[in-house]
Amino acid sequence: MWYSKTYSFTLLVFVFFTLSTAFAQKYSVSGYVKDGETGETMIGAQVYFPEVNQGVVTNTYGFFSISLPEGRYFCKISFLGFDSYTDTIELLKDISLDISLLPESRVTSEVVVTAVDENKNTESTEMGTISLDVSQMKTLPAFLGEVDVIKTIQLLPGVASANEGAQGFYVRGGGPDQNLVLLDEATVYNASHLFGFFSVFNADAIKNVNLIKGGMPAQFGGRLASVLEVNMNEGNNKRFSVSGGIGVLSSRLTVEGPIVKDKGSFILSGRRTYIDLFMKAFVPESSNFHGSSYFFHDYTAKLNYRISKRDKIYLSGYFGKDKFIFNNAKDDFRVEMPWGNATGVIRWNHLFGEKLFMNISGVFTDYNFQFNSEQDEFKFSLFSGVRDIGGKIDFSYYPTPRHEIKFGTAYTYHVFTPTSVSAESADVVFDTGDIQRIYGQEGAVYIQDDFAVTEWWKINLGLRYSWYQHLGPFERYIKNPGQVNDSSIVYGKNEGIKFYDGWEPRVSTRFMLKDKSSIKAGFNQVTQYIHLASLSSVSLPTDIWFPSTDIARPQRGWQASLGYFRNFFKGMFETSVEVYYKGMKNLIEYREGALPEQTVNDNPDNLLVFGTGRSYGVEFFIRKNIGKLTGWVGYTLSKTERLFPDLQPDYFPAKYDRRHDLSIALTYKLSERWTFGAVFVYASGNTMTLPVSWYLNGEQIMYEYGERNSTRMPAYHRLDFSATWYDKPTRMKKDKATGEKIEVKKKLRSNISMSVYNVYNRQNPYFIYVDTDGSPAGGDFQIGLKQVSLFPIIPSITWNFKF
Repeated sequence: MWYSKTYSFTLLVFVFFTLSTAFAQKYSVSGYVKDGETGETMIGAQVYFPEVNQGVVTNTYGFFSISLPEGRYFCKISFLGFDSYTDTIELLKDISLDISLLPESRVTSEVVVTAVDENKNTESTEMGTISLDVSQMKTLPAFLGEVDVIKTIQLLPGVASANEGAQGFYVRGGGPDQNLVLLDEATVYNASHLFGFFSVFNADAIKNVNLIKGGMPAQFGGRLASVLEVNMNEGNNKRFSVSGGIGVLSSRLTVEGPIVKDKGSFILSGRRTYIDLFMKAFVPESSNFHGSSYFFHDYTAKLNYRISKRDKIYLSGYFGKDKFIFNNAKDDFRVEMPWGNATGVIRWNHLFGEKLFMNISGVFTDYNFQFNSEQDEFKFSLFSGVRDIGGKIDFSYYPTPRHEIKFGTAYTYHVFTPTSVSAESADVVFDTGDIQRIYGQEGAVYIQDDFAVTEWWKINLGLRYSWYQHLGPFERYIKNPGQVNDSSIVYGKNEGIKFYDGWEPRVSTRFMLKDKSSIKAGFNQVTQYIHLASLSSVSLPTDIWFPSTDIARPQRGWQASLGYFRNFFKGMFETSVEVYYKGMKNLIEYREGALPEQTVNDNPDNLLVFGTGRSYGVEFFIRKNIGKLTGWVGYTLSKTERLFPDLQPDYFPAKYDRRHDLSIALTYKLSERWTFGAVFVYASGNTMTLPVSWYLNGEQIMYEYGERNSTRMPAYHRLDFSATWYDKPTRMKKDKATGEKIEVKKKLRSNISMSVYNVYNRQNPYFIYVDTDGSPAGGDFQIGLKQVSLFPIIPSITWNFKF
């Protein structure tokens, strides 16, 4: 049983912990690094000691710890875009530092970077990990003026978009359900607004974005492809401020300030579209489509408070909702589709001594989707959703400069509602069966050690043990050979139905070369206990989430990668080349002709078929970090295939297989008043299945289809451009005492962001369909393909403000 395995794992953790403690140094330097203007903790700030050529970076909560021999040290703490902190310290005892960095006080064309900064790309054991700066994201072209986290990560090598404008993203051949999307540690099951054209993340409320697409650390699990960490801002604990923006599509407003100055703060942020207001104004009451509308809104909130020097609590939440209404009075037809996410997280940070950091989190997630339709007297409703309640405990231990050990445990209780259907006509209510819910519990324990064996060899070694149990109440429908329900098995509340578990080893290593470049290699094995059943080539709210059952086994995958990393000109340029191979099994697809509504009085996994997958490729990446021109170029050459014997006996290209994927994202700071951005993307077209011949069955045209996904759409390419104008940061004011004019800072700051999407008006395919003209009997029958494109050239403008 998993209990005995957990006991063995706990013993392993104790051994790791004991051995590491034996090498611990005598004294440590630890503390927090903060933004001096807002009091927010800083993720990824560099703490460096040149005498011993040792350094660390702050964690998600701005905390760092490093142990050094007794002595006198020069300490430098830096963060790009901020003035560095420098001081000489006498390390005769454990020292605690709380450091505040201020934004750069001078304008320079070049930023001085410390040794730990310029070598981070080559010296760390991280592979396939990219952090994005939110301020840089805001200078890139934005679709309809909405700065978008997921649109930005789609510009990175190894990350492919689902389709024109869509939010679903595919990482190294994995499906959209294989990405773990976390907002302040809470899982977001559907990260899309407007049917996938925008993400649920409001950039004004976001502090940090981190994408892990290879070499997944042991602290993460439950997904095969990637981890997208999105951390919210904490709020200004120095003073109150208000910021926002008014754009073509939506408006935003953020309020933040101290609860108790320098001890606690809050931030509240909201966003809403006004498409529904435009539709009311432009669709007259006489129109058959009067009453049709669409809108989305979302709200984020976060509170934090420092109870003591060693204790801090956080409370964060998100609520977002979309609502689409289509009304056709002529046909007496109406459709309503509301869907949305809600998350809540409470966290407690505690520092044991100066070397052991703990975080305890309680997490709540709720996602639901509804489809309601009415025509004449007939009403039909469909509901789907998932709710998670869980918690986790994570420890970070810093015994020596050569070791950083993390270990912890997590537990989640799942409640899935794959599909609930109801229907009625006038006074007749149809029997659609009881609401089907699937219950399960999932847990994991892990340990990982990031340690330097020598100056040139570093290893990140991790091990994760995960388990999942399908629980009752549940009714399993048994089918006869004719695929008709024959009998059923009923399980009681909390009765164990099926248990799965697995060990997940993770290892990555770095070898430094003489020219300051490095070679990195990694291997990881992952188990995923939940699935996403999709009938579409794009991510839509109608996609159904459900967990592993006695029929649907957990997805399992492994990935091996090898890379060469090198920096140039003191860290001005970061470059890398990575090759990878990924294998996957127990993947799912719907059977041919299956529809979600067929789960009435049936189980959703009875409609599925199961298969395997593989993906391999090479990624090239170059990023410029310093100077007026910054940005990156990424290119991926890859192949992704699937094998489902019930659909096709041979491997076929996955629907998101992209042979070539190129992206260029650049920002140019012309002056303090003007910044320009440009994005260019090129990608091989999506795959699809088309008919290869047709014949007549009476008067009906029948098609014979070719091999699955054997046709590729035309290539996708697009150029976007943006320009951002900033007002002057100061104004002239008359000094009442002297009568002279003096320069003072403005209380109200603003900028205007202008962007053009699809500059050269490329007609990119959204989907292609078969079209016929004429009739076979008349001798004028013709068959052809037609392409539907969504977005022509689209200009937009947004006014942003802060005071």
